[in-house]
Amino acid sequence: MNTRMTGAFVEGKTTAQGLKPFAHIDKLIAHALPFAEKFVILKGEVVQYYSDDVRQCLLLLSGSVALHRRGDGIVLNSESAPFVLGVSSQFSSEHLYVRALESTELARVSLECFNQIVANDDLWEQFSRMLVYTASRVYEHCAQISQMSAYDIIRFQLVELMQEKEAIRHNITAAAYIKSRTYLSRSGIMRILAELRTGGYITMQRGILHDIHHLPRKY
Repeated sequence: MNTRMTGAFVEGKTTAQGLKPFAHIDKLIAHALPFAEKFVILKGEVVQYYSDDVRQCLLLLSGSVALHRRGDGIVLNSESAPFVLGVSSQFSSEHLYVRALESTELARVSLECFNQIVANDDLWEQFSRMLVYTASRVYEHCAQISQMSAYDIIRFQLVELMQEKEAIRHNITAAAYIKSRTYLSRSGIMRILAELRTGGYITMQRGILHDIHHLPRKY
């Protein structure tokens, strides 16, 4: 799947993920990268937003990461390169952390420096476009899972999983992906996935989702 799609359509609906402003994000990264420190993390490794008590933002150069909430570890969002992490939650980052979904290259720059670059280089349009995309992604996630049935939540998460890069989809089971992003029980998730597979609505091998086929709206 080409991750630089201009629109991701799910049953007639364009998702926020499909409207990612790649050119604007690339420009932000290009201006900030000369002031940043590059590093690589492997799948499962965690990165915090503070380094030596200095608030950082992270330039996602390659790979994919998930944003977790500290305490319960639930996944709030996930992103593939390119992206800039830590600039949309500038005043409340202590309860968040980033975990690599695959081998990932990042660059670290202080938040103060990044904000100064945006101001000095007049990157307000690029910055605002990325913030609108980020807010839309979070809103879409929250709106879809609030006051929904267990099946509705699983159905939405299966569609989200199919939009992930193959490197991610082939390295996490559908049940684990859904469990990490919801409060549903593992047994409930497994039961519904098994019934969808038996009914021919999804194709899975060893728990890995390979395809979805016209998921029913009601369960």
